[in-house]
Amino acid sequence: MNQLVLANLALFVAMISVQSGAALAHQLFPSMGAAGTACARVSIAAIMLWIVWRPWRLPISKSAFIAVAGYGLALGFMNLMFYGSLTRIPLGIAVALEFVGPLTMTLFSSRRWTHLLWTALAALGLFILVPAAVTSTPLDPIGAGLALGAGCAWAAYILIGSRVGRLLPTGQASALGMAFAALAVLPFGVTLNGSSMIQSKLWPIAILVAFMSSALPYTLEMVALRRLSPRTFGILMSLEPAFGTLAGAIMLQQFLSIKQMLGVACISMASIGSTATDSAGKVTTKVKNDLN
Repeated sequence: MNQLVLANLALFVAMISVQSGAALAHQLFPSMGAAGTACARVSIAAIMLWIVWRPWRLPISKSAFIAVAGYGLALGFMNLMFYGSLTRIPLGIAVALEFVGPLTMTLFSSRRWTHLLWTALAALGLFILVPAAVTSTPLDPIGAGLALGAGCAWAAYILIGSRVGRLLPTGQASALGMAFAALAVLPFGVTLNGSSMIQSKLWPIAILVAFMSSALPYTLEMVALRRLSPRTFGILMSLEPAFGTLAGAIMLQQFLSIKQMLGVACISMASIGSTATDSAGKVTTKVKNDLN
């Protein structure tokens, strides 16, 4: 198979897996709640990554330990808020609103005048999705706020992750970061949904969610990154809100209005445009490998 075709196929399967995993997590919400589901997902993912990467084998400095702890905390709260948003708003809209975090960080760090266009387009998408005056079915404000909060955590994850990537090997950083994420979310899961988390009948689904949302897409994205340029990778990842919309419609029967789909499309196009015109070719969307 052509290497470019393989890379694109791997990335598309990764995005489908991430969003399908997020949709599947809905089955856990009635029993585990959002906090319990997030706790189960990151805890299982941490175990998987520790088995694969065995991070204890390599030494770690104090500065790297502090950095990876912050990296993990951002990841944990990103998951916690994102799953919280899914209990209140459709998956496609939650993914689009979450994208606003790293997109805003990219746009404000750029000095290219063309990025003003992408800022305006992203703002238009938000204006369409959020205010009650524009949409025929107003969004739950708490759900929208949680998705935007997850986006802020994602932006922090990117910023801290860039430092962690310089200090630690990828495997060690991922395993340690997910462990800190589990520690960050654990108090919320135990306090809010502790009794339901011990129900053994729910854990097969939780394991599948962790695999689909972390282990499989992480591996596939590594395949894609070795064969695609950072800019191409970022552009393709900007299609993730569209995959979230499709997963929500197919698996959860969450059908968006025309206006809501337009808002999702505006944010996706702003992300594509921002990545395509980024002269440095940075990939702010890469770190989605451990997110939804």
